[in-house]
Amino acid sequence: MRTVLAVDGGNSKTDVALVAEDGTVLATGRGAGFRPQSDGVGAALDVLHDAVRRALGADAAPPFADHVAAYVAGADLPVEEEALREAVLARGYGKDAEVGNDTFALLRAGASGPSGVAVVCGAGVNAVGVSPTGEVARFPALGRISGDWGGGLVLGEEALWHAVRAEDGRGPATALARAVCGHFGTRTVEEVTLALHFGDLPHARLHELVPVLMAVAGAGDAVARSVLARMADEVAVLAVVALRRLGMLGAPVEVVLGGGVLTARDPVLDGMIRRRFAEQAPEAELVVAELPPVAGAALLGLDALGAGGRAGARLRGHFRARA
Repeated sequence: MRTVLAVDGGNSKTDVALVAEDGTVLATGRGAGFRPQSDGVGAALDVLHDAVRRALGADAAPPFADHVAAYVAGADLPVEEEALREAVLARGYGKDAEVGNDTFALLRAGASGPSGVAVVCGAGVNAVGVSPTGEVARFPALGRISGDWGGGLVLGEEALWHAVRAEDGRGPATALARAVCGHFGTRTVEEVTLALHFGDLPHARLHELVPVLMAVAGAGDAVARSVLARMADEVAVLAVVALRRLGMLGAPVEVVLGGGVLTARDPVLDGMIRRRFAEQAPEAELVVAELPPVAGAALLGLDALGAGGRAGARLRGHFRARA
């Protein structure tokens, strides 16, 4: 029986699953973050190899499967996907391979079929759409230089920005000032800023301010709510533009929401997003992803093998049970 090595390579972790053609999950493993853009392609593939060894045993050697279905962060452009695919094949990890952006795996994991739109809001933001005929709408997703706004780190930066300006008088009063101090244990917001400047506080820790921002917004703070409103605008516009490009804006279609910011199901942000879709894409069905992206990668791998619906159902059942 043929097998699939499914890979979900994220910035913070790499999940793998070895799956049989009938949908049986044979093994799973987790490794460090998959970061080809910062660490290099070779180092990223080393991380993948380590994750496979954790799943299959320390003596595991290529080829690991008939087909590799790798959907990873850092593969934001088709040329990057192809370079990673060639590297995977060069190492002999599988007889065949498909490499894509991890947003495709989110879509396949959350939607009932291979078509629809997915919007991810984790550390950053991205979206992809796939039509029933296989046409694709996507974005470069390279950060601010490609028109992006939002994600956990940006929300944390915005919370701090408003807190600083409230404290020194440049901006309106907001409970974010006290909340930021409370979270980091400082007397002033300026202390947080200086800790970031001098390297005593890692910049990545601003991601911790997302639940702080949500809590303050939930208590009715106008400034905090304005930040979440902009995030809701971005989620909606990503999906609406993808739907429009594919000619699906007026059709019933699933829009999968994923990433930590959206799967948190914050009532304020979630309500804002749903109101925007009701106004701009009323036929869309919002689905918050429940299965992990590695399940979507496995489903795409099974699709590539031509496996039937029973295989997909068996695989989904496995990951639902684990969740």
